[in-house]
Amino acid sequence: MTITYTIGDLAREFDLTTRAIRFYEDLGLLQPERSGPGGRSRVYSVRDRTRLKLTLRAKRLGLSLTEAKDIIDTYDGPRDTGAQLKKFLDVLAAHRKQIEEQMADLQANLDEIKVHQREARAMLQKAEKTGSKASSHAD
Repeated sequence: MTITYTIGDLAREFDLTTRAIRFYEDLGLLQPERSGPGGRSRVYSVRDRTRLKLTLRAKRLGLSLTEAKDIIDTYDGPRDTGAQLKKFLDVLAAHRKQIEEQMADLQANLDEIKVHQREARAMLQKAEKTGSKASSHAD
């Protein structure tokens, strides 16, 4: 007996909306069978469930759905694992480089903010000192 899932099963399991699952289907990430009157019911396979799980994992890593699809589509069977892993490593390396560049930009921005804070605090202290001297002379 083959294990299958409904769209509701997958939505509950992965805490998604059925709309999100249909979106992944529209992108070609999932390819459910159709059943029922007019093929209105979707029947998802174990393969679809695995592809959905991998898609969500890729999203958590910050990969685009296109990148996820490219990696997932590389796999057609156990013999394709090497090609899929190489593709995954290439995508991860590019993504890591991008994040490291963003982190460097953020760090430079943070450093600049710290400098401006120090300068503003010093100016405020100076203004407060001169303001208190001016008020004491006015008495």
